[in-house]
Amino acid sequence: MKTYYDRRAPEYDDWWLGRGLYSDRERPGWEDELGELAAAIAGLEPVRTLDVACGTGFLTRHLRGEVVGLDASDRMLEVARAQAPGATFVPGDALSLPFADGTFDRVFTSYFYCHLEEDKRGRFLAEAQRVAPELVVVASVRGEGDAAERWEERQLRDGSRWTVHKRVFDGEDLAEELRGELLFQGSWFVVARA
Repeated sequence: MKTYYDRRAPEYDDWWLGRGLYSDRERPGWEDELGELAAAIAGLEPVRTLDVACGTGFLTRHLRGEVVGLDASDRMLEVARAQAPGATFVPGDALSLPFADGTFDRVFTSYFYCHLEEDKRGRFLAEAQRVAPELVVVASVRGEGDAAERWEERQLRDGSRWTVHKRVFDGEDLAEELRGELLFQGSWFVVARA
């Protein structure tokens, strides 16, 4: 997957912004809800936060406090450093976090948790709990008729095709899986805290 995200880095934010390969998607209310999501993230208490699988830093830039972004993709980290210059960024494995127990106050992750199969979600939760007492997860909302778990084919601008695991949630499902609480539920995004 590292190669996929290295290749996707220059175009990753197109998904958020509805550009490029995503320009023809119908997403009613997307921009307004994206603003609400950003406000929900900015509304979190400013603490020492580890943003796991931070990608391009698109959401990292809304986190307050001392923020460290971690990603396996060097190219994603390059974009993130420009997009969220107030944060520190390090390469690393999200399933084997390179930090001591209790290093952070919060682990934050967006659109990483939903790409993990069940056994890896459990492994990630254990790692997150090891390095911080709080976890905040941003994920996709399950659309009407969508399977909760599926494999999706993704195409990049270079024409390459990749198969990616995707888990989508109803808000209460995510909160229950995390044994936590729902912080934000929209038509497109859900945020839960454990």
